[in-house]
Amino acid sequence: MKQSSNTILKNYSFSVSAAILICSSVLIFLFTDEFYSGIELISIRVREYFGIFYLWLGLGCVLFLLFIALSKFGKIRLGNSPPDFDRQSWIAMLYSAGMGAGILLRAVQEPVFMFLNPPIESGEKAEIISLEYTFYQWGFTAWAFYGLFALVIGYSIFVEKTDVRLSSGFLIFRKYRLLSPSIDILTILTTVIGLVAAIGLGTTQIEGGLSHLESREPGSLWQNMVLVLLICSLAFMSAWAGVNKGIKRISNWNIYVALVLMLFVFFTGNIAEIITNFFNALYRYLVDFIPLSLALGNYDPGKQFLTDWTYYYWAFWLAWAPFTGIFIARISKGRTLREMILGVLLIPSLGSFFWFSVFGTSAFNLIKSWQNYSNEFGNVFTSMFVFFEAYPAPVVTSLIVIVLLISFLVTSVDSAIFVLSMFTDHGEQEPKKKHRLIWAVLILIFCEAIIVLGQVKPDSNVLTAMQKFLIISSLPFAFLSVLIILLFSLKLFRRHSEKV
Repeated sequence: MKQSSNTILKNYSFSVSAAILICSSVLIFLFTDEFYSGIELISIRVREYFGIFYLWLGLGCVLFLLFIALSKFGKIRLGNSPPDFDRQSWIAMLYSAGMGAGILLRAVQEPVFMFLNPPIESGEKAEIISLEYTFYQWGFTAWAFYGLFALVIGYSIFVEKTDVRLSSGFLIFRKYRLLSPSIDILTILTTVIGLVAAIGLGTTQIEGGLSHLESREPGSLWQNMVLVLLICSLAFMSAWAGVNKGIKRISNWNIYVALVLMLFVFFTGNIAEIITNFFNALYRYLVDFIPLSLALGNYDPGKQFLTDWTYYYWAFWLAWAPFTGIFIARISKGRTLREMILGVLLIPSLGSFFWFSVFGTSAFNLIKSWQNYSNEFGNVFTSMFVFFEAYPAPVVTSLIVIVLLISFLVTSVDSAIFVLSMFTDHGEQEPKKKHRLIWAVLILIFCEAIIVLGQVKPDSNVLTAMQKFLIISSLPFAFLSVLIILLFSLKLFRRHSEKV
């Protein structure tokens, strides 16, 4: 009877989520301008009224995870078997799922923007301030949001032997029947909408690169639709093959190619300056972490800047945290809480820091050498391709960027397909392949519909609305994060007191 009840709830979550997605697509098409205006207004209100709360929450998540990792609780192992994946593959998968294409999108544009518009006054050079603030927005706090949900889900499924759904992690969610499906539905919807936003941004950058190489105006509908079909098809094949044969292999490929691209820029640039900037910015980031996290004194860039940048990032990371956290938990079986937390917080962050140092420092030097900068790196979708024009074999490097963008998007989508399939297949860690097929098709249809709508109504900013919808859906997860920290702390201390 209990199994039947759980099955009904999970099918209910799937049915309601699918119905909401379909109805939303119809409403977006019929009332595009009204939809965008509403989303824009609500997203601004969320950042305006809850932005400071997001800052405190981000710092709290970092400190909470460090406490768990460095305390006696860090010795708790997720399961009794050795790790399912070697450390290299584990890092590659969590990085590809967690950020991936974003580091290509922002590699040049964001450091340059911060360089030309220093957000804080710390007495350092503009180059260091730029990299420090970029580190802040892509560093420990972002991964702490992911790590919090990975911690809770990993503990639940490998220590307490529950299923992978977020709603199964605590008795309070299982006790109140309305809470359980509501949390699952919100997670499913946010995951799908997040994918639409990520695929929309990624395909726009790919199209921007192709149009840049072909010296034409971007915006080809059929090309964008083919790109979405290609990405979703490859992601489905990867998810169909499973974590070991599909997702792991593509994630490893992503890291290898990204490293080659980064080392190419590193060895053709000013190596000494890149290394110096990296360590100086890292030192300042560590020293300034708390005032940066709370926007105190000279480290307050102003409400408008926070709303446009930091609050936006925090909301975006939060919205992606449940899906990414579930995937990280799934691939972390066999590791201790300490290893998982420190690995999630430190390794991807340091990798991103060096990445931004290489591309950012090289871009700063290009701007200085040009003497007359005309916002060449201002377009987030083409800045990477403009950057590589200053290097040997620009066509080759641009094509590598395009292939890597596709590959990173594939690993984000295949991870999401796998997580969503676990949700609808009774929380199984290895969901049946029919569930993977269903979600691959649904994601493809929804993405194609949004791409078409964006082209049919080019002034409606549909893709931007999808991105900003994530800001709205992040708010429940922000409050849920506080509740999770409290409940999980009680759970661990109760476990310890019982042992004593």
